[in-house]
Amino acid sequence: MNYNPGLHILSEFTTDNNEQLSSFDDCKSLFNQLIAENGLEKVGEVYHDFPNGGFTAVICLTESHLSIHTWPEFKLATFDIFLSNYQKDNTKKVKAIYSAVLSFFDGEEIKKTEIVR
Repeated sequence: MNYNPGLHILSEFTTDNNEQLSSFDDCKSLFNQLIAENGLEKVGEVYHDFPNGGFTAVICLTESHLSIHTWPEFKLATFDIFLSNYQKDNTKKVKAIYSAVLSFFDGEEIKKTEIVR
C-alpha cells in the first residue's frame, strides 16, 4: 500500500510588525480561527510569552501540529505546520494556513522548506 503522510512546511520570516511578534494573544486567536475554519481538531496547546518580548507556541492536533517562535528584537519568527493525510489529503490546508500566518504577521519569507512526507 502506498501512503503519502502529508506536507510539512518549515519557514523563517521577517516583519516590521513588532507588536504581533511580542505577545501570543493575537496569534492564539488566529490559530484558533484557522483550526476551526479548516475543520482540524486541537488536542493540546502551550503558549508562552517571554519576559523581554517574543513568544513560543506549539499546538498539537489530531492531524499533527503547528508551532511558532518569535524574536521581536530581530524582527524574526519561525513557523512550521504539518498535517497528516491519514484520512484525507490536507495539502491545500497546510498551504492555506501557512499563507494566512504569513499574511497575519505581514511577513516576508526568508526561508521556506516544503517536505512531502
